[in-house]
Amino acid sequence: MNKFWLLSLFFSTLGGMLCGQTVYRAAKIQASPTQVFQPGEILVKDGKILAIGKTAKAPKGSKTIDWKDLEVYPGLISPGSSLGLAEINALRPTRDEREVGTHTPDVEAWVAVNPDSELIPVARANGVTHSIIAPMGGMISGTSGLIVLDGWGVEEMTIRKKVALHLWWPGHSLGLPQPHSDKDAKPKSIKEQDKERRQRVRDIDEFFDQAEAYRQGRKADPEGLGVIPSWEAMMPVLEGKIPLMIHADEVRQIKAAVEWAEKRKYRMILSGGQDAWKLADWLGERKIPVIYHHIFTAPRYRNSPHDEQFRAPGILAKAGVPLSIGFRLGGWTAANQRNLPYHAAQAVAHGLSRGKALASITMEPAKLAGVSKRLGSLEVGKEATFIATTGDLLDLRSSVKHMIISGRSTSLQSRHTRLYERYRNRPKPREKP
Repeated sequence: MNKFWLLSLFFSTLGGMLCGQTVYRAAKIQASPTQVFQPGEILVKDGKILAIGKTAKAPKGSKTIDWKDLEVYPGLISPGSSLGLAEINALRPTRDEREVGTHTPDVEAWVAVNPDSELIPVARANGVTHSIIAPMGGMISGTSGLIVLDGWGVEEMTIRKKVALHLWWPGHSLGLPQPHSDKDAKPKSIKEQDKERRQRVRDIDEFFDQAEAYRQGRKADPEGLGVIPSWEAMMPVLEGKIPLMIHADEVRQIKAAVEWAEKRKYRMILSGGQDAWKLADWLGERKIPVIYHHIFTAPRYRNSPHDEQFRAPGILAKAGVPLSIGFRLGGWTAANQRNLPYHAAQAVAHGLSRGKALASITMEPAKLAGVSKRLGSLEVGKEATFIATTGDLLDLRSSVKHMIISGRSTSLQSRHTRLYERYRNRPKPREKP
């Protein structure tokens, strides 16, 4: 009987070791914006979550990692950035975030990502595990992709190559004619400005009409037209497979863009949305997802309250708008992606609920990227991608101590930590005799 018991114990232990299962224990696990286990355990195998709860049953011999004083959160997802496309904002040769031309739908942003960018580990060090990489330049700038901020090369890092097609909607503001620095140039009148704006909208309409004509032609005669890359890149939007991400900030601009997308029956995401809070109920009724970029942007008008942009996410969320919080695109914000949780925290201090704030940097961006079945929350069957922090994620005093991406421990070292260690250990000056 003792021999049988010993053999059973041996094979049970061996089975646990061979199956490669790991249990992570923590003081608190924020599985989703509304579900918390305190304390909690996560059972992981082959990069997937097998069990999660206050306790997770695991076979004997499974590896156990005890984070008894830490809190666990899903990996953060930036809903739009130029990470890997821009390195040093002041040096043009290090920036590849925009293309030449006004209509370049066939541009795919993921292709240009530099996997060795120093800014990627900086963002990762504060909990950002994934980012939607968006193109810039012109009116129709191309297609964004979703990358994981860890990997040997860009192919390994790319999770989804086509997330959304990006359209930069023409501004609707008109200004009084101003003296031009060029003496030979004549200031544009209100009438001329209005004419130019209308023409830009007509250009957008014409471009999409041509793309639709190409689609119909290809359906009727697949070989007759040949393959035209620009029009082929438009097909996923026209067929409803991916959304159209429209960048707009001002009230009239936002309203015109939404009405245009509704008329054409396109799936739409609003990016930017500085004045979106003024249309919160209207956007909420239509369930238009908003990526809000402007928490730390100065108010648009001199007589506006100083906290206008701080309160905007709370207003949008209360109106039922699917809300993500992010940054404006470009080189400067690529270097500041690490501050993503602090932007969400600022909104919490001005009316946004903690649950909605957490969702805005985890679940909502996952939905926008079309990966909500694998990322954005900690559930059985989803990827084991999470971070362990010293306290509340939205508390500036907390720091990220561990990061797991698809079940693998990921380095949190960056240029910042390397320089810190270097100068902390610098030789002390010699004392004078």
